[in-house]
Amino acid sequence: MAAEKSEVLQGTLDLMILKTLHALGPQHGFGIARRIEQVSEDVLTLNEGTVYTSLLRLQQQRWIAAKWGVSENNRKARYYSITKTGLKQLTIETENWERISGVIARVLSLQEQQR
Repeated sequence: MAAEKSEVLQGTLDLMILKTLHALGPQHGFGIARRIEQVSEDVLTLNEGTVYTSLLRLQQQRWIAAKWGVSENNRKARYYSITKTGLKQLTIETENWERISGVIARVLSLQEQQR
């Protein structure tokens, strides 16, 4: 049975974009979206509009920077890279995610109590 596609949890896309840029270096928006889907083994589907909204928000926070370049298929594309401020935020966001996901794991492992 094929795995169902899932929506990205609210607040996690920024973290995944920052981590992707940190791991892979400068990428264009389409490349970022495809890489996240690939790493998720196609469990996640990313709407390009949502990705570009997140990229704009990250730029406004100065966590990423953008500059024009040429893509692999010789088209003009905007390339995004993580900034020093973005690296600090990635550390903070990663710690927050690990703490919250740990709490969720503990709640999900609760055993039903006898009444």
